[in-house]
Amino acid sequence: MADYLYPLLLKPALHTRVWGGRKLETVMGKSLPTAEPYGESWEMHDTAVIENGALSGLTVREALNRLGTALVGDNFDPAQGMPLLLKFLDAADWLSVQVHPDDAQAAELEGEPRGKTEAWIVLEADPGAQLVIGVKPGASTEDLRRAIEAGKLEDWLVYQPVSKGDVLFVSAGTVHAIGPGLLIYEIQQSSDTTYRFYDWNRVGLDGKPRQLHVDKSLAVSKTHAIPAITRISSAGADVTVIDSPYFKTMLHRLGGAAPQSVALNTGGKFQIITCTSGAIDIRAGTSSVLLEKGRTALLPAALGSYALSAKRDAQVLRSWPGDGD
Repeated sequence: MADYLYPLLLKPALHTRVWGGRKLETVMGKSLPTAEPYGESWEMHDTAVIENGALSGLTVREALNRLGTALVGDNFDPAQGMPLLLKFLDAADWLSVQVHPDDAQAAELEGEPRGKTEAWIVLEADPGAQLVIGVKPGASTEDLRRAIEAGKLEDWLVYQPVSKGDVLFVSAGTVHAIGPGLLIYEIQQSSDTTYRFYDWNRVGLDGKPRQLHVDKSLAVSKTHAIPAITRISSAGADVTVIDSPYFKTMLHRLGGAAPQSVALNTGGKFQIITCTSGAIDIRAGTSSVLLEKGRTALLPAALGSYALSAKRDAQVLRSWPGDGD
């Protein structure tokens, strides 16, 4: 077992999207294989392939089948896969207006083990970039249905300008959309259950309108709540960014005016380490892995002590399960 407890370097999975762009390549340094618009880079997920060490060539799910709770932690059932999923999103156009079910709704409507609560950290933002963070107060189910049927839901949406360093916690039931000019780090419950509320009257890459899920969207939407945009503190080397029952995320600044390294411990929970600028070395015992900008590593729950050290002045996002998932 000890041979398998080391920092796992993950190969990202790149996905074309009708709303995608090229910032995954130009900003995050990923090589995009075609000229199509790429909107998502799935960094940590069950089908991510491990690129180093004794588990090289296996997917995360295959490693989970081998390691069980030593990888995922004692609070989770390995048979249900990894409970969190991490992506980069590059929006050159509006994503569809969406809503996700909570755990109970996902079980009732889809037979799935979990719903989808997520959070976004804005890594880059063009001037004027916006998010949709809900619908206007007082909107009724019938108001929204009629607006969708008329192709005019835009009139009922709440838009929020955002800039680099802004953070939005998107609880299940929140009506939301990401606008053009945004590069985002998304940490979420591992679920792809998405109800597409509205798609701006456009067609997909295949030239056909994309499917809407209006009835289910209206059934799970919490239209009375507008979430608050928060901002990452510019002070401190180690900053809490997200603290929720489902996941927690910290920003570590390494090098320059900040410390060159930080000593950490998995504490029985798997850790997802993503380098968003510079480069770092992750060292645990005699094992180490170099993490360049735009790359992600998964640390098994049973790994224990490890350290992050700057190879070049770096910023690192570290996510792990919360206490209530």
